[in-house]
Amino acid sequence: MSNVNPYSMAGETALITGGGTGIGLGIAKCMLKAGAEKVILVGRREEVLAKASAELDERACYMVQDIANITEIEDFSQKLVSEHGAPTCLVHNAGVNVRKPSVEMSDAEFMSVFDVHVRGSLALTRAFVPAMLERRSGSIILIGSMAALMGLPNVCAYSIAKSAMHGMVYSLTSEYAPHGVRVNAILPGWIESKMALDAFAADEARREKVFGRTPMKRLGKAEEVGHAAVFLAAPAASFVTGALLTVDGGASIGF
Repeated sequence: MSNVNPYSMAGETALITGGGTGIGLGIAKCMLKAGAEKVILVGRREEVLAKASAELDERACYMVQDIANITEIEDFSQKLVSEHGAPTCLVHNAGVNVRKPSVEMSDAEFMSVFDVHVRGSLALTRAFVPAMLERRSGSIILIGSMAALMGLPNVCAYSIAKSAMHGMVYSLTSEYAPHGVRVNAILPGWIESKMALDAFAADEARREKVFGRTPMKRLGKAEEVGHAAVFLAAPAASFVTGALLTVDGGASIGF
């Protein structure tokens, strides 16, 4: 029996979009603890990325890029590879939302959400996956959402975009699995953050509704999503692809 730790990310270079805060930062912390050789945080706000990178260790770095700017992705990917080497793990975590009724949403607002979650994720994948296919090794992780599993009001664009991401998992799996590249998604539940806690403090009814349908009766932590990401990226999940993994305290099946 091999003595290699199946949950180790030794030798891996992970690119995490939206890596400066929240779930993205939690994933970065967990991947570094798992021994990743390098973690590259990608986002729009340099001050946020610089602060997050400084909180981590010398294996963490960052690059500023809005992945919704599709025409810039090719140049960005070439610069990233020249400076940091080709990523062996992609984590598509960047996200935006427009919270309003669907009848009040403009086409531009809808596309602003779709461009980040779907077009941006696919553009990055197309840029970096050829090297993975050539190596016959790689992991792509999309951060999906329970919003694609249940009806939630006033988040139409977000729910549709996340549903499309889940479809992307299935489609890309069928293409890449024969070549050793795995594609999976994590569907987080309600995760503890300043934004969530402030919202609950101002809306007790919302808090009761969330906890009422979450069997574990608590919010998740960003690192709990991070541990799931480590599993999916590590050799332990070498036969796992095309999966939608809920990390939600049971909320998606809660009553």
